Amino acid sequence: MSYEMIALLMFTAMMVLLFSGQRVFGAIGFVAVIAALFLWGERGGFDIAFAQTIKVMRWYPLLTVPMFVFMGYIMSESGIAKDLYRMFHVWMGGINGGLAIGTIGLMVLISAMNGLSVAGMAIGATIALPELLRRGYDKRMVTGVVQAGSSLGILVPPSVVLVLYAMIARQPVGQLWLAGVVPGLMMAAMFITYIAIRCKINPTLGPSLSKEERDMPQSEKIRLLFAGLLPLVIFFSMMIPFVNGWTSLVESSAIGAIAAFVAALLKGRMTWKVFDTSLKNTLGITCMFMWIILAALAFGAVFDGLGAVKAIESLFTEKLGLSPWMILILMQLSFIAMGTFLDDTAMLVIVAPLYIPLVGALGFDLIWYGVLYTITTQVAYMTPPFGYNLFLMRAMSPPEITLIDIYRSIVPFVLVMILALTLVMVFPQIALWLPETVYGK
Repeated sequence: MSYEMIALLMFTAMMVLLFSGQRVFGAIGFVAVIAALFLWGERGGFDIAFAQTIKVMRWYPLLTVPMFVFMGYIMSESGIAKDLYRMFHVWMGGINGGLAIGTIGLMVLISAMNGLSVAGMAIGATIALPELLRRGYDKRMVTGVVQAGSSLGILVPPSVVLVLYAMIARQPVGQLWLAGVVPGLMMAAMFITYIAIRCKINPTLGPSLSKEERDMPQSEKIRLLFAGLLPLVIFFSMMIPFVNGWTSLVESSAIGAIAAFVAALLKGRMTWKVFDTSLKNTLGITCMFMWIILAALAFGAVFDGLGAVKAIESLFTEKLGLSPWMILILMQLSFIAMGTFLDDTAMLVIVAPLYIPLVGALGFDLIWYGVLYTITTQVAYMTPPFGYNLFLMRAMSPPEITLIDIYRSIVPFVLVMILALTLVMVFPQIALWLPETVYGK
């Protein structure tokens, strides 16, 4: 049997296991180890799994994952995120669409605290969505706002997904995080611009708050401003030392986790329940990511041994005669297709062993491609009929918001994200300028 056929069988077996409801790391790791056993015998099968385990244990930046996840859960469980939304509510409620714009700002800051889109979705659906609906905002508008804003969690640092990409692509996590800053802020600004223009044209979509609701002493407004800006203080307390080279990536993540813990403690919100819930959720997320990384590395090692990457490169460039840009666009389209039924980590783990080496062989920058992958994943999350975020949103929404409403709500935001993706593809410096500036010193 040819190596190409073996690679195809591996991919098919993995997809069958995933569709049967098996866990992502179990399906991928099982196929990798069984393939290694058949190809190289008992010694080869055990060596591949063992070698990848050692590689994961020796990858020092992986320590950032539990730190950042813990920081995010502390901020969420202690109610600091609610203070943030209250600040936006008071300071931006006087303009049409102001609360929706504030929700995007909330999502950006939640992303900077946690690095997971699920966290932003949960906070947006439980804090912002009921408030927006109660104040007469159009249900389709606000549903789209929460979904689009939550997608920023996997692009704005400290993105946990980019940590996973860095491990698989063997690229520096710090450079990938910095590469996501400008595209992430650009996309947030594009969302805000769309909301502002849409609500200016049709004020009924996002009515402003009445003067009575906004009428409060200036001292109270200032107090809310400082309370709401606390997450920014925590974020900059860890990022400024890292960007200036005073601390390592892991040390900065520890600073962020400690700062969030101390902030909750000083505000009198660090109860045993908050601490216990944050620890348990952090442990669950971290273990999941470690198992996924281990499975991905094992699967990739088998593919490297088979020479599958070179075979696919030869197929695209020699037999089909496609240009590098055509191949890249096909890759992005395949991500969008897979995103209709898989989450971001599963997509990355399944195709990373094939796509990432191919991208490098075609002459593209792997830091830049990490941003492209992440934006494409954001689009895939919200693409009907089975986008991951669509059903997550339905599970968290009140009964008056139907699945049809959710489908329709994301159309303009997906178009905005595709525009952002196109801009980053055409102008790579949007992603590469910041890491080149910081690390080029």
